[in-house]
Amino acid sequence: MSERDPGAAPRKPRSFRVDDPAAKPSSEKPEPQKGPGERPRKPAAIPVNASLTMAQDDPFAAEPSELEALTPPPATARPRRMTAGKVLMASLGLLLALALGIWTDSLIRSLFERVPWLGWVASAAAAGAALALIVLVVKEILGIRRLAKVAGLREAVAVKSKTATAKEARALTAEVSSLVSANPLTARGRRNLKALDGEIVDGPQFLAFAERELMASLDRQARLLTVNSAKRVSVVTAVSPRAIVDLAYVGFEAVRLIRALAELYGGRPGTIGMIRLFRDVIAHLAVTGTIAAGDSLIQQVVGHGVAAKLSARLGEGVINGLMTARIGISAMDLCRPMPFSALKRPGIGDFMADITSFAGNTDKSQATPRKPL
Repeated sequence: MSERDPGAAPRKPRSFRVDDPAAKPSSEKPEPQKGPGERPRKPAAIPVNASLTMAQDDPFAAEPSELEALTPPPATARPRRMTAGKVLMASLGLLLALALGIWTDSLIRSLFERVPWLGWVASAAAAGAALALIVLVVKEILGIRRLAKVAGLREAVAVKSKTATAKEARALTAEVSSLVSANPLTARGRRNLKALDGEIVDGPQFLAFAERELMASLDRQARLLTVNSAKRVSVVTAVSPRAIVDLAYVGFEAVRLIRALAELYGGRPGTIGMIRLFRDVIAHLAVTGTIAAGDSLIQQVVGHGVAAKLSARLGEGVINGLMTARIGISAMDLCRPMPFSALKRPGIGDFMADITSFAGNTDKSQATPRKPL
């Protein structure tokens, strides 16, 4: 502070505008520090053709409900390690392949000795089978590598979500954009990322911007897939005559939903990759627990007035629909190449109204009594 003259009159307080040039101590602004060799960036306006994804476009931005406790925690892939069971299966598979090869060789030799042209037919069939097997093996390897790439990207983005530099954020975003580029739902987001590539210099902000632009449309489609699958499960299990039909259909819908979500987010798993992904989802739900069905839960879901008119069968259908929604949420955690950060993670409450919308219509038609197994 500057020393005041003792004989000077005290200064009266006054107000002034922040943007008033007279209130500023100096008209010169300090130059921002630039790195070596860095060229100053010219100011630019946001292009008119960039239609950004705003916060209200979040497909899961609804208010939390009383049933959010039923939402499973974020799922993580189980660690892959060598076990005795895997060694046993690999050894038995190798022995089976050797036995099949010896049997095929013996068959072709015997056919050549009896009827030569049958030997040539068998040789052509064996060659075609070998070629098809190679194609299937390559396809399975590519599917497993795609799932591994998705898991690696998700982990890398989660680690760098708060500390990423601009260069690291752009590199991760480019990998995610390349992974989902085959899906036309991401066309607008990729166009916005390209248009505003040089305008965001903060790494975490760029990752959040990329998640909103690339994942919002995919999350909206994932919600639609989960809702439709859960509604089908609810209807079928509410009208099916046997419990075995319920189990079979719930398993079928779960597999189809997980595969659809994996393909939506760019995973496209093969048969072996799908088995591993399905096992991870079911193992996660088994650890976190299942839904406890009861009258209080049904009343929370559909309201006291409707719950009083619901049959036990219809209540079972609603609960099975909720379980399918839990499977969809866990599958999104494992199939999404970016973790939920800028966008809200889905919860059971986001699917509740759609799952229970059929309750009034289904209750009008009385289902046949369930026969015991």
